[in-house]
Amino acid sequence: MAIDRGFLNVLILSFGFMMVFTAFQTMGNIEKTVLTSIQKDDPSFNADAYTSLAILYAVFATSNWVAPSYISLIGPRIAIITGCCCYVLFIASFLWPHTAFLYSVSAILGAGAAFIWTGHGQYLTENSDSETMSRNAGIFWAIFQSSLFIGNLYVYFMFEGEDIGKSTRETVFYVLIGLAIFGTFILATLRKPPQRLALGEAEGVSSADKEFQIPEPVKEKPLLAAWYALRDAFALFITPKMLLLSLTFIYTGLELTFFSGVYSSSIGFTKAMGNSRKRLVGLSGIFVGIGEVVGGALFGIFAKRISGTCGGSSVVITGFVTHLFAFISIYLNLPNSAAFTDTDDKGFIEPSPVLAMAGSLALGFGDACFNTQVYSLLGVLFVMESASAFALFKFCQSVAAAASFGYSIKTGLHIQLLILLISMVIGTTTFVVVERRVRNGKDEDQPDIDPALVEGRSLED
Repeated sequence: MAIDRGFLNVLILSFGFMMVFTAFQTMGNIEKTVLTSIQKDDPSFNADAYTSLAILYAVFATSNWVAPSYISLIGPRIAIITGCCCYVLFIASFLWPHTAFLYSVSAILGAGAAFIWTGHGQYLTENSDSETMSRNAGIFWAIFQSSLFIGNLYVYFMFEGEDIGKSTRETVFYVLIGLAIFGTFILATLRKPPQRLALGEAEGVSSADKEFQIPEPVKEKPLLAAWYALRDAFALFITPKMLLLSLTFIYTGLELTFFSGVYSSSIGFTKAMGNSRKRLVGLSGIFVGIGEVVGGALFGIFAKRISGTCGGSSVVITGFVTHLFAFISIYLNLPNSAAFTDTDDKGFIEPSPVLAMAGSLALGFGDACFNTQVYSLLGVLFVMESASAFALFKFCQSVAAAASFGYSIKTGLHIQLLILLISMVIGTTTFVVVERRVRNGKDEDQPDIDPALVEGRSLED
C-alpha cells in the first residue's frame, strides 16, 4: 500500500530534524560542562554557557517576528535549510573556543532557529489535515526527540572521570557536526506538500474557506506579501486567544531551558553523585529523550481517541502532574548551589542518581504532553496563518528561554524550581481555558487575514 505523500513528507521532516537536533540538543545539554573543562585548560577563555544560550534565545525571539515574512518570500523548505546551516556553524564554533566568536555565532543561530522552526510549523500544517494533525504532531515529536537519547548515549560513553580532555571534546564535536550536516542533507530532500484541502473547518474558518488549497509562496510583489505577513503576525498576537496561549508558550520555554541547559549540568556538578557524575550528564539527557519519545509516540498513536473524548486538556493536565513530580524530586535530591559549579553541598536527602534519572524521565514526558498538544491546537486553529502562529509560539517560548538562561547565571536551583511551578500552574490553566472554549465553539477572535496572501495573488489580481 502506497504511503500518503503528506505523511511521507512528515517522516522526512521528522528524521531530518532528529539528526540536526541530535547534534544541537546534545551540545546544549553538555555546553556548561564542556565550557567549564575548556576554562580549566585555558584560563583566558571566560565564555559562559548560560550567557551564550541567553543570547541565542533573545535573538531567536526577535527573529520570530520577521520569520513569517522571510518564509512568504522563499517558502518553508528553504527556510528550514537556512536554519540548518546556522546549527552546523554553531556546533563547529566549539572547535575554536573564543568568547566573542561563541557569542556571535550564538546570535546567528538565534536567527536561524526562528527560520527553521517557523518553516517547520508551516510545512507540518501544509502536509496535515484535521484528521491527521494530532497524529503527525505526535509522530514528529517522538522521532524528533529521539535525538536526545541518541546523542547523549554517545556522550555517556565518551565522558569519563571528572575532567573532559581536549581530544575527547574535539572527537565529540566532530561527530556532532557530522550528524548536523547529515540531517541538513535529509531535509534538503523535502518535497512540495500535496495539493489537498486545507485542514478541516478550523475555528474562524468559514465553510466556504474550506475549499481553498494551501497556497504556494506568493510569486508577485514579494515585498508586499512580506509586509502583510508581518502585519498579520501582530494582528494575531493581540487576539484574546493568542494572548492566553502565550502564557502556556512561556512555560514551555522556561521548562525547555531547565531540562536542556540547567538540570543535567546540575547533576554533573553535585559531587555526592559519585566519581562518574559527569557521565550522568549524558545519561540524564537519555532519560529526558526516552520520556519525550514515549510521550510523543503515545499521543501520536492515540491522538484521535484522546481528542475525540476529552481533548488535549487531559494530556496537558497529565503533563502538569508529571512535571510536579519532577520538580519535587529535584528539589529534594539536588542542592541549591548545583546550578553554578562543582559543589560538595547536598539536597534535603542523600543525592540519588536513580531519583535524578526519574526526574529526567518525568521532565521529558511532561514536555511531550505540553508540546504535542500546543502543536496540534495551533495547526488546527490557524490554518491560513500557520507561519505566524508558530512564529508567535516560538517567540514567546524563546523570550522565556532567554530570560531563564539570563537569571540562571545568578539564581539558585530551588528558586528556579519555584518559578517553574508558578508558570506551570498559569500555563496549564490558560491552555485548558482556550482548548475547552474552542471545543465548545465559543471562540470568535480569529483575525482577518489579507486575501492576497490567502489566495497567493497580488492586490490587482
